[in-house]
Amino acid sequence: MVRIWIGYDEAETVAYHVLSHSILENASVPVSIAPLKKELSRGFFNRKRGEYDSTDFAITRFLVPYLCDFQGYAVFMDCDMLCTGDVGELANYLTRMDHYNIAVRVVKHEYTPTTEKKFLGHVQTKYEKKNWSSVMLFNNALCRKLTPEYVEKTHGLDLHQFTWCTPWQIGGLPKEWNYLVGEYPKPEKPPKLYHYTLGTPCFDKYKNGPYSWLWHQCKERMLSAKDDN
Repeated sequence: MVRIWIGYDEAETVAYHVLSHSILENASVPVSIAPLKKELSRGFFNRKRGEYDSTDFAITRFLVPYLCDFQGYAVFMDCDMLCTGDVGELANYLTRMDHYNIAVRVVKHEYTPTTEKKFLGHVQTKYEKKNWSSVMLFNNALCRKLTPEYVEKTHGLDLHQFTWCTPWQIGGLPKEWNYLVGEYPKPEKPPKLYHYTLGTPCFDKYKNGPYSWLWHQCKERMLSAKDDN
């Protein structure tokens, strides 16, 4: 079973469902998909949304190991994505983590955002390790520092720059598992996870952007009903 947590924001509800559908379409192993919805954590987490938090899950993503009781493995994904690969491949990376005492695996992007604004007018913040935390594979037992109390009080940049673990505990993933649409050049082979980091095609401004047709096609398949009669 691959446990996947997807960031949930009321402004992009449809994005959560399209990503979930795309994962299920291509998975060769059992998956458990759950929304990381901020309102559901009010009983144990009270941090307010910050000025530079472009989504409700900007900070709550770091609660995933706690939500898993610091046991086993889990995957976090931003909702502004489309999965065309088999998450069974990610399971292979998960099982390797124990051998090297790796706490988290990410795509280690090396880029500077090309825009000043993101979707809905949010400021495009620029910092070291930008977008590393948009897809994270957690070895939950090695992430015990990420308690609700710690995540509630720690500066957002420190969380997103992984100061909660040592550099050698941050493992890598192939770039194809977090391809930044609109930021990276056309890849030589199709990515396995498209990340519409500038804006999901559900927004009018980005509905005709690069690779938006893939997202719209998946949405239509999700909404369609198969009638065998």
